[in-house]
Amino acid sequence: MSAELGESAPHIPAGRSGDQRRPYTDTRDLTPFRKAVVRTPVRGLAGNVGGVVTGLIAGRAPGTLVAEGGVPRLGKVGGGRAAGKTAKAVHAAIFGSTDPDPLITLARTYPGWAGLCYLMAGLLAYAHGGHLRASELLQHGLSLRNDAAANRYASVYLAGVVTRVEVAERIEVPVLFSEEAVFLALSHSLRETGHAEAALAALAGLPPSLPLALARCSLAAELGRDVDVVADTEGLLNADDLAAALLLVRARSLRKLGAYSAARTALQEVLRRRKTDFTLRGDALTDRALLLLDAGRKTLGSREWQRRKPAEVEAVKAIRKDAEMHELWDREYGRAEED
Repeated sequence: MSAELGESAPHIPAGRSGDQRRPYTDTRDLTPFRKAVVRTPVRGLAGNVGGVVTGLIAGRAPGTLVAEGGVPRLGKVGGGRAAGKTAKAVHAAIFGSTDPDPLITLARTYPGWAGLCYLMAGLLAYAHGGHLRASELLQHGLSLRNDAAANRYASVYLAGVVTRVEVAERIEVPVLFSEEAVFLALSHSLRETGHAEAALAALAGLPPSLPLALARCSLAAELGRDVDVVADTEGLLNADDLAAALLLVRARSLRKLGAYSAARTALQEVLRRRKTDFTLRGDALTDRALLLLDAGRKTLGSREWQRRKPAEVEAVKAIRKDAEMHELWDREYGRAEED
């Protein structure tokens, strides 16, 4: 990539096409992911109300874990009467409680089911926004082994449990019960508690997918590893909102590296698809204005600024004012949106 006026060439390793890392390419026919949601205050309120109404219709108590198709009816569990009694108690705690404590009590009572109980308690705590407790419970659950009866129960009755995981700022993905659900929830919990390095390490070893790529690149960008972000997103196209969000991460990393032309190309790709969520399109427009502002600051020195025509000077001033207003809007209303 050649450097254009006002930009410096980024120090990005130029790998061969066969060596490109493509973490967003998922070759599985079936994945545990459902359609991503770009969270906004209005959608958050509507989603909460809709969730309560849907839960009441399905006979589910508000605040309990959500399962596709409603709470599964418990049948016979192999392993004898003791396993059936344990499964009945665990089933009631998973789908009938809004507090992780009953599951923790069952974990201590039935050691062979402890790993499963701690994991479900962690997902329940995560669903309620208890990130610190969720990270502790999930990590403890991952360190324990389950009995065969507990594994059979999980494969039959927990396959439809859905966890809404935040894979990047304002981007949530419903994930069916799986290793992706557990590790993505753990990673987000660690990130929220200030352990970005541990959050990134938690994602290692997961099957490749676009939600994983978005979570990993967002963390890498937060840690200042912009070169890795650029390498991991090379060749990405705007096929859906997850890809658009990942392209925004790529554009911001390129902007930090001084590769303004490549960053502009990534933002144009976000805006190319008309069905891209309006929030992501708005972010792309804001980033494009900031990109022009950065390029203007770099190219227009004091002497060159004086030699510019008045019309050009006024145009740059207008761009700067627009970008500053966008930044002010994000600071004032972005906080309210996060709350």
